[in-house]
Order: sequence, then C-alpha cells, then structure tokens
Amino acid sequence: MREHTVTGGGGLKLHVTDQGPENAPALLLIHGWAQHSVAWAAQAPLTERFRVVALDLRGHGSSDAPQDVSAYTETQLWGDDIHAVITELGLKSTVLVGWSYGARVIASYIATHGQDAIAGVVLVGGVIAIGEAREPWMMGAGSPALNKDLYTSNQARLLAATAQFVDQCTYAPLPRETYGVLVGANMFVSPLVRRALFAGTLDCRPVWKGFTRPALVIHGTNDAIVEPLVGQTAAETLSGGTLSLWPETGHAPFAEHPERFNEELATFATQAIEESA
Repeated sequence: MREHTVTGGGGLKLHVTDQGPENAPALLLIHGWAQHSVAWAAQAPLTERFRVVALDLRGHGSSDAPQDVSAYTETQLWGDDIHAVITELGLKSTVLVGWSYGARVIASYIATHGQDAIAGVVLVGGVIAIGEAREPWMMGAGSPALNKDLYTSNQARLLAATAQFVDQCTYAPLPRETYGVLVGANMFVSPLVRRALFAGTLDCRPVWKGFTRPALVIHGTNDAIVEPLVGQTAAETLSGGTLSLWPETGHAPFAEHPERFNEELATFATQAIEESA
C-alpha cells in the first residue's frame, strides 16, 4: 500500500492510501460520517483491476482535524479536497464512491469542479441533504442526528453511543474484528468535528439533476441510518442513475456483503469508464 499526504482545501493535509496499478482506472473511495479509510478494507480485491484510492476525510483518521466549525461547513473546501486527491495523484478515469456522508462530499466536488474529470459516481447509503436542507423523512431511527450522546465530551457515554451506532449500521452483526475496527475508527473523530459535519447546509438534489455521467445508487432495504427512500430519490433525480436495492442489508453494504459489492462496483465502473473514453 502506498500512502500520500495531499494538500486539500485551505491547505489542510489529507491522508490518502493507494493500492493497485498506478496506470489503472481509479476508484476513489470516500467514507462516511465519523469514519476512516480503513472502512474499505474488504474492497482490497478490487486492486487487481483498478487503482483503489481511499482518503481520511478532513477531521478524520490521520488527516488534519482543525477544531474550527467553519473548516467543515464550506462546500468549496470539500470539493477542493477531492479535486486535490484526483490531481495530485494523477488519477485516471476516476469513479467516485461515496458512503453515507461521502455522497455530500461528492456533491460538493461536482458543484465546485464539475464532472469532466470523473467517469461516474456510486452512492452507497448516501445522504441527499444536510443541515437546514435535511427533512425528517430522510433520517432513519439510528441517524446520528437523533442521538445526543454521539456528541458528548463524556467518554463513557460517547463510547457506548458509538458502539450502538456502528451496530445499527448493519442488518446482521459484522464479524467481531470488522465491528471493532469501525468502532475504533469512529472514536478517532472528536465530538466537535462530529457536530460540525452537520453544521453546514447542502441539498445534493440540484447537483444530481445536473449530473449527466453514469451513476449507481446502492441502498440496503433495512438501512436504519439513511432511509431507503433517500436512495430511491437520489436514483430518480440522477439523469443517468440506476438503483440497486439490497434486501436484508443495512447501511454498510460494502462491509455486509463485500463480494457482491465488489462485483457490482467493478461491473459498473468498467462500463462507466468505457462510456467516458
């Protein structure tokens, strides 16, 4: 695995991992709220066919984590982060893959830098709005917006709430090691950053309406974090959108059913890349 430090929006330093042939088409994996690039460990087999790149979002993992809310509310900053990864690493025929909050990051990139540098997008349990644009019907019972203990400075309560949140992310329990890694990754993110991620306002739907590249929306029918109707709405809004609803699957299809996810992603990416050539 290659590791890079990329200078993102506002000069912030982003930690990026990079696997697979450097001249291969790229999959840029963008994790969700309070998570980490390690969430994508089960996608390692894709490195046989693609250059698989994953970053720690600003405020997460080994990336810089400014303790100023404004560092997390500006659409331009999020867009500049993704632009920096694509350009500094020289990624080719890139497909952006966004899990949950990662969909907001992708929308920010398209809104600020357009779609010409990418071949397509994949939204996995993706949000379609945050802040004042978010409507109650979009949030599942396990949405982090509904549990104040996910933002407390009391570590005992914070840890218990985090463990519960990660458990609610899947329809069936994950393997013990995978579950532990996701809980640990979540705990790296400070309560201030967790709150700040929802402090800005963005409605992704106008961005999706203007996006003309291929798009795949994967959503679990048992997603307790982001309602399945959100995925359906995203797919209907995207002009080139295809909806893939997975039964008996929660908020993390890539971890719950990695073989199916990898196959579906590879098939979509190959087709999208061919269309963009």
